[in-house]
Amino acid sequence: MRLIGLAALGLILGLSLLAAEAQQAGKVFRLGVLQLSAVDSNFPAFSLGLRDLGYIEGKNLVIEHRAADGNAERLAGLAVELVQRKPDVILALGGDVAPIAQRATRSVPIVMVTSADPVKGGLVASLARPGGNVTGVTLLSADLAAKRIQLLKEAVPTISRVGVIWNPDHADDELHETQTAARTVGIQIQSLEVRGAADFEGAFQAAVKGRVEALIVVSSRQMSLNRVRILEFAGRNKLPLVCGWGPWAQGGALFSYGPDVNLLVLGAASYVDKILKGAKPADLPVEQPTKFELVINLKTARTLGLTIPSTLLLRADSVI
Repeated sequence: MRLIGLAALGLILGLSLLAAEAQQAGKVFRLGVLQLSAVDSNFPAFSLGLRDLGYIEGKNLVIEHRAADGNAERLAGLAVELVQRKPDVILALGGDVAPIAQRATRSVPIVMVTSADPVKGGLVASLARPGGNVTGVTLLSADLAAKRIQLLKEAVPTISRVGVIWNPDHADDELHETQTAARTVGIQIQSLEVRGAADFEGAFQAAVKGRVEALIVVSSRQMSLNRVRILEFAGRNKLPLVCGWGPWAQGGALFSYGPDVNLLVLGAASYVDKILKGAKPADLPVEQPTKFELVINLKTARTLGLTIPSTLLLRADSVI
């Protein structure tokens, strides 16, 4: 009788597990997406990643999009609106978006994609153990700033003064890391602060007055929104421009060096998948970049009268 009882119990447990799996398979998940602008270059890769993981919008996934049409003041209200829709997870696209999503809820899991430092920005307790309802991916890596300085010195060995365009409101240590790395190779750094679009003209004038010989752009939303302006200024003044993402080099920067953004965005999709399957954001380490791309624009180099060393060209992932 005992053996029969154990067998029956095993059968009941097995049937319960099968029922639970069937219920999970038939569930329609709700994903909230919070964006500053309706068009975000990161979302297509994220959407593709979800599809590869088996999430099909209209079948087993409902996506609630909320975009502020470029008006940051609207984000707080949109975040509250998203939370009221009771999503299983919220995707926050941007280091300026994730804090607003977190202020709207401490219970709904949030997966972020950010170019800022989530620890410095107060989003997580640490990268290894976030400890709250936020996790995801950051495009920052500790040695990126130093590597860009080294590459610039290799490309232009005579350079001695570099302007760094950065946003003090963007949570990162890149200016400090750039200054530290520059001292080791004999380069003086001039800080060019830009908090908003109106600050660029003053920063440009300061760069000219300070006789900078090149520019480094610290990636942030503000810089991306004014990319054309920065590229045009560098072009007019024959300044080598160094940036973090491939599109800058494609647009005319001398080179870009930074993470494979699409790969990290795919990582954000996998985090959404893990959370939907029961994982806690507090236990999912924030992912940092492990693959980096060097894109060199030879046309820009020729315009500037520069000869890029063959040793540097051989290390490039892409040459324009």
